[in-house]
Amino acid sequence: MDPNEFEQIVRAVTEEVVRYLSVPGGLPAAWAGRDDEICPDCDLNCAEKCARKTRAVVEAGADRISCGPSVVELDKGFAGLIDHTLLKPEASRDEIKKLCEEAARFGFASVCVNPWNVPLAAECLRGTNVKVCTVVGFPLGATLPQVKIHEAEEAIKLGAQEIDMVINIGALKSGQDDAVESDIRGVVEASHRGGAICKVIFETALLTVEEKVRASVASKKAGADFVKTSTGFSTAGATAEDVALMRAIVGSEMGVKAAGGVRNLDDLKKMVCAGATRIGASASVKIMEQAAGQSSVPPASASKPQAGSQY
Repeated sequence: MDPNEFEQIVRAVTEEVVRYLSVPGGLPAAWAGRDDEICPDCDLNCAEKCARKTRAVVEAGADRISCGPSVVELDKGFAGLIDHTLLKPEASRDEIKKLCEEAARFGFASVCVNPWNVPLAAECLRGTNVKVCTVVGFPLGATLPQVKIHEAEEAIKLGAQEIDMVINIGALKSGQDDAVESDIRGVVEASHRGGAICKVIFETALLTVEEKVRASVASKKAGADFVKTSTGFSTAGATAEDVALMRAIVGSEMGVKAAGGVRNLDDLKKMVCAGATRIGASASVKIMEQAAGQSSVPPASASKPQAGSQY
């Protein structure tokens, strides 16, 4: 199917669902009189809280409901969702050490650093529960498959426990799905042999809806542990819509990582609401401060914005 035709169909179906949910007469008769679950001033235009709309979506077959950040209450341990990230090429040893100190203090899931910085991060985090994550084929994804495999194997030897690899974007756009899947599988298998998990970066800002679907399918077939939206170095980062689409395709058995442009607590909530189970961010400390209701922290623990990356 032509990509433009595919997107037109998706748009038409979405518009039809929204139109259906906006018309009270279109709701099942069995739900009449159940206004006790609806806000007193409900005008049937609130997609986040309207019980009638929620029931309509469930009746239609949905097993996951997306909502806005105002509806989300994060678990106190939500720091464990975050990969504290510093991938700018000019990152110094002192900045990597600071990144690791912050990750250990807040209990983030991992630090995500370039392969060169893996040994230092592994040394800094020894004895903590924070994992070391690194990137492969980054940020373009056009590296040869055998080079990606070797890069993953060497990074794991140096202490990496999670591998975030970039797909071959050009191959995907050329319809070479078998090559894309093979490329992913090689890194996935190398990661698993070394006891690491593998996340697959799509660079969603460069893809059509159809291409995002195909990338999700290829990642799932290749045995990846996560799919991930972005490198943070392209034209745009994660969107809640992309996260929701990826979650719908890979199902509940895989993780979804939202990365690129997650700069505050509301951004994080939107991504979690859409189905993300991991967040890549360089603004992690700021997010934790916002969650704690702090307007500022002493300079010693403040996190300087990371230039050169949208994470």
